[in-house]
Amino acid sequence: MSSLVLNMQSNEAPMVQLVANGKVLSAAPDRLGQLVPTDPDVGLNAIRARYEEHGYVWLKGFLKRSDVVEFRGWVFSHLAAAGLIEAGSDPALGLNSSGALNKALVDRILMSLVRSVAFEGFCAQPRLARFMDEFLSGISYLHKRKIMRFTQPDTTTATPAHYDLVYLRGGTSRIVTAWIPLGDTPVDMGGLVYLEGSHAIGTRMEAAFQENNTGLTPDERISAFNRNMTEGGWVSKDLPEMAERFDTRWLVADYEAGDVVLHSPYMIHASTTNQSADNRIRLSTDIRYQNVDDEIDARWGNHWSLGDML
Repeated sequence: MSSLVLNMQSNEAPMVQLVANGKVLSAAPDRLGQLVPTDPDVGLNAIRARYEEHGYVWLKGFLKRSDVVEFRGWVFSHLAAAGLIEAGSDPALGLNSSGALNKALVDRILMSLVRSVAFEGFCAQPRLARFMDEFLSGISYLHKRKIMRFTQPDTTTATPAHYDLVYLRGGTSRIVTAWIPLGDTPVDMGGLVYLEGSHAIGTRMEAAFQENNTGLTPDERISAFNRNMTEGGWVSKDLPEMAERFDTRWLVADYEAGDVVLHSPYMIHASTTNQSADNRIRLSTDIRYQNVDDEIDARWGNHWSLGDML
């Protein structure tokens, strides 16, 4: 298979070969594109229109850059105790350690961080909260289950293609996911990639799943792991094949600290392998909002835990 070689920034920038789950994204020009950024100051109506049309809106510089960088440093300053970052380095850089990693301790610290007042405050900061109230035309509800992920360079870790409603079927379908890169995340660090136009594809898939699930118990119907679902609720691990099958493109981006991406619960997305040339760890959070008056999936009323099957 031919490899993808992509120059996202300038003629002098390093060339990047994107890989996900052992598959190299196709170099065919009609199978790869760039996510289109939106200026947060264009107004709510324009932002809503772009979200509805494309299934996502990438709000450039929505959050204060220094706040995001500071929070990144706070997270890694705690994870340093488990040997995750290079000893003596600035935690905000998130430089991957060359030493031994205490995986059990990393997991314990991460579970503490997602339960912290600092993390809650970051996710519920005033500008984001006020914006979501306006975007959802009412009082916004932030799900308690909030995910924070880190991905080390030179590992094969990558999230397979999926759409979020698979994991949120116990409540309203009017969910909005906010994916926030915690620090600069150029394309070589494996940030989220979106299948162009796939909010329509996800809607059709979900309708088919619902029809197939009519014979299941209520608990089974809302599960992403029922017998009618693929492994883990994923659509596919083969990103190049998906682009071909649906005759569309994967959209990639160089994200920066302060960016926020909102996407539809039907929008198919994935991540690629972290191949940071600077040996930097990718850190991000994904959180879900809805109107508080809509039905809330009770399973998301608990803090995120590793292995919680959601």
